[in-house]
Parts: sequence; structure tokens; C-alpha cells
Amino acid sequence: MTKSEFISRDHSLRIGVVAVQNDSWEKILERCLLCEELGFDSIWYPDHFLHWNKTMMPFFELWTTLSALASQTSRIRLGTLVTAMHWRNPAWLAKQALTVDHISKGRLELGLGAGGSSKIEYSMTGVEEWEPSEKVKRFREYVEIVDQLLRNPVTTYHGKYYHLEETVMQPDSIQKPRPPLTLGAHRPRMLQIAAQYADTWNTLGDPISNEESMESVKQRIKLLETYSKKINRNNQKIRLSFLVYERDVVHNFAKSKLYESTEIFKETVEKCLDLGFTEILVPYPLIEEEIPIFKKIAQEVIPEIRNSYS
Repeated sequence: MTKSEFISRDHSLRIGVVAVQNDSWEKILERCLLCEELGFDSIWYPDHFLHWNKTMMPFFELWTTLSALASQTSRIRLGTLVTAMHWRNPAWLAKQALTVDHISKGRLELGLGAGGSSKIEYSMTGVEEWEPSEKVKRFREYVEIVDQLLRNPVTTYHGKYYHLEETVMQPDSIQKPRPPLTLGAHRPRMLQIAAQYADTWNTLGDPISNEESMESVKQRIKLLETYSKKINRNNQKIRLSFLVYERDVVHNFAKSKLYESTEIFKETVEKCLDLGFTEILVPYPLIEEEIPIFKKIAQEVIPEIRNSYS
């Protein structure tokens, strides 16, 4: 297995699952517990008011769901992919993260993003949708605030968009110096923020049927390396995280090509590893007939991949 030509990696391999909180609470918990039992490193949930393509489908709020799952699990790490800044004031978001960090006994992965919500979510909630340029500027301040609040007992912050006066954060977080930040970023200005603040950088693509998307991923890696060097940050401090993204699966619950065979799964993961990604996130199969191969992959294929990587 080759090393990335862009960024040298020095992280252990992590393979996680991205699930959707689109069913009964009992079913959501059942899926999470299965992923924990199968040995996945993490499970992640999106931050939406409703399902982006099926608006009448049941859909639970992210942070209350994550909090409940934290109390029912013991090993698997719990992540937000990603929590969107426009739904929450940064101080309140930091307090939510601190709370889940404690409930989970230090298993929170805090994913942040500028927000890719659908138009209908803004109209349904009455939340203002900012222009893209303003989103990026706000996101930098947002990340700076969350980073400082989770590191320090008292924080004062004066930015263009956000102002905090002697904000107290107690108790201290379980994870030190704070819960790790995963920043979702795909374009240059967002990648600059990730280069400065991310413990983990996450991006997405379709390595199975869309090689063009993977060329874009390679360019993002190059940019991340460039921006890291500009601020004298060691590239090896940033974990690269990749979400295997099949559009038809995400939007229409179609069958996943990833789960057509164990060979396809293994080849897909190895493509990502060759680019330097050390965290691979795969979708939870929402079609029942895919569950057997999902289990087989977890029990037989992933241990083989881990052994060959180490």
C-alpha cells in the first residue's frame, strides 16, 4: 500500500459509519449498537431539520439524538458530520459539545461545517440563509470561538459577527485539550480554515463510479498541504477523513455499489488509503438485503485491511 504523494500520514486507520436519524428511536439505537458490536471505530450523523429529499420522512434532531446514543453505548465514537453553524449560536454549540463529551465519557468527534442545508429547511425554520462569502467569514469566527471555549474556562471574543464576554465553560472537557474538531471543507477559503484549526479534515467523493470527483479530491489535498505550509503547521497533525459518497444512495436510498461485493469494498478503501486518508467513512445500509454483506465486511474484510495497513 503506497503512501500519499501529497501529505505524509502518521495516524492509525479508522473506519466509521455515517448513519441517518430517519426512523424510530428504537431503530436508530439498534443501528448504532450494531455498528458498535461489529467493531466500527465511529458512527456519524448529519445536522438537518428534515431529510433533504424526503421531507415527510421521520427525522430526529442531531444533538439530542447524539446525547441519547452516548448514554446507550460504551466504546464507539460519536460524531457530527457535520453540525451546521447557522442552526446554533457558537457558545451554545460548544456547551452542547461539552455535555455530550461528558455523557459519552470522552467519545465525541465534533464535526463543524458552514452548512449545506436545503432551501426548504431555511423557510421551514425561519432561519436566515447567508450568502456564501458571509458563510465562510462567519465560519472562521465560529470555529475560533468553539476552539477557544472548549480549551479555556473563560473566554472573551470580539469578532465581526460574534461577541462573547467572559463566557464560562465548566466543567472542563473530558478530552484534552478539547474534543477533536473535524472540519468539512471542499473549497479554497474553507480549506484555509481547516489547515489552521482541524484535527481532522473531511471531504467526500465517489471512488467507485465517478473518477472525476476523485481528481477534485486530489486537488483539495494539494491545497490543504499548501495552506498548512503557509502557516507553518505540520501536515501530519491533520488527519484526512474521507466520506464515500454515492449520490443516489444518499438522496434516494438506492442500492449501494459499495456493498455489491467484498472485493469492491476493499478496492474502494484501498483507493482512499493510497491518497493519504486514514479515516474512511461508509454509509449505513438502509436496504435490509445489504445488511448481511455489511456484517461480513465488518467481520472479515475490515480486519484484513487493518492488518495490511499496519
